[in-house]
Amino acid sequence: MKMMYKKIKVLFTISLVLLFFSDSKAQKNVISVKPNIIFLLTDDQRWDAMGAMGNPIIQTPNMDKLASAGILFQNAYVTTSICCTSRASIMTGQYESGNHINDFRTDLSAESVANSYPALLKAAGYKTGFIGKFGIGTHPPQQVFDFWVNSEGGGKMQPNYITLDKNGNKIHDTDTLGHAIQEFLDQFGKNGPFCLSVSFKAPHEQDGDPPTYVIQPNYKNYYKDVTIPEPVTADPKYWQQFPDFFRTDTNFARSRWKGLFGTPELYQENVKNYYRLITGVDDVIGKTMKKLDELGITKNTIIILMGDNGMFLGEHGMEGKWYGYEESIRVPLLIYDPNLPDKIKQYKARQMALNIDIAPTILGMAGVQAPKKMQGVDLISMLENKIPERKDFFYQYYFLGGPRLPAEEGVVTRDFKYMNYIEHNYEELFDIKHDPHETRNLANDPKYRMKLEELRIRYHELKDIYGLPPNERMRSKTKF
Repeated sequence: MKMMYKKIKVLFTISLVLLFFSDSKAQKNVISVKPNIIFLLTDDQRWDAMGAMGNPIIQTPNMDKLASAGILFQNAYVTTSICCTSRASIMTGQYESGNHINDFRTDLSAESVANSYPALLKAAGYKTGFIGKFGIGTHPPQQVFDFWVNSEGGGKMQPNYITLDKNGNKIHDTDTLGHAIQEFLDQFGKNGPFCLSVSFKAPHEQDGDPPTYVIQPNYKNYYKDVTIPEPVTADPKYWQQFPDFFRTDTNFARSRWKGLFGTPELYQENVKNYYRLITGVDDVIGKTMKKLDELGITKNTIIILMGDNGMFLGEHGMEGKWYGYEESIRVPLLIYDPNLPDKIKQYKARQMALNIDIAPTILGMAGVQAPKKMQGVDLISMLENKIPERKDFFYQYYFLGGPRLPAEEGVVTRDFKYMNYIEHNYEELFDIKHDPHETRNLANDPKYRMKLEELRIRYHELKDIYGLPPNERMRSKTKF
């Protein structure tokens, strides 16, 4: 009897050991599976054009759902507020001075492409896809992607909102991209890991004189019975505060304001159209989430959403972006990763995040080493306190220059913002903590002389690292 008991005990122990190693191996396999990554980029979506960011009017339930279950950055910015440069910074993890994209015609160099996050992920075994507006140069690196749908086509700088589908029927760009996402997931969803980058045209206006917002017809009644409050700085006195070199009808931001927001009626209609375009993108996100559920890959798929730059919706008497105000340079950014620890999930992150952080963050998620030339940081590592959080960043804008788009550089901190219109050496200083609408330029206020000098010093430190020399800035004056 004792002998039989010993045999049973030995067999039981062996079984436990085998079970332990088998279970450990299974866990190891689960952990070693690389995540799928979907990066969604909206065009001109400003930081507060999302319900989760406190906007009580706009309807973005799917963005809000991802934000509430993930990480929602409260202070996300772009280092240059124009689509071509910002997109290059997203791809390469570099400031404009690093990626050398100063206009709409210049292509990324072969070295920049090789060190971009899609190319590095492809080399690491990822299936890569790109859908939408590439927005950098006229010869995009299609070879980096296993799946390619370029809505620009023919070297255009901006895709048209309305095109013809394969059956000759009119189709809106947002719907075209939505269908392409479904096609990509059908092809690669279960053959991962994959990294899909989607670049919406929405909510960018359709260029023209004046520009227009071309919405999907089934969204025309959204916000119909809502009155959009005018921004604080829509008061004409704020436009009048600008210096003479800036306050001209040749300033692009002013000329576009006239066609889109120049009357109360235009303001109501076009802000609503801007919101309608964003809600259209939100519905595509909802359909994408549904597809991930159907394929059974939701739990292993990370979704990142960001805007490529912000947008003036009448603030300071302007429409557009370019300049260093919050409406122009601050953007939405969320990261939904179902496998992040709970202490990071559902966290409204106060840390300052930049567009140059996207590439190293995506590479970190995939377990791929970021090149040393990347100037951004892995945001997850920052949230986990593995690296220090940033205290400020350098802002640079050079395209065209004055009088159409005066060139500008500056430094942004948590509480203050210093900007210098470098062609005129005109300085701005804003206390963005206590004056979030940037209504009062403190550069000539004696009470802020020490703060001004402190930020001037920091500005020149950052300029020495990230600024473009005058001879290279000249290349950015090519035709718009």
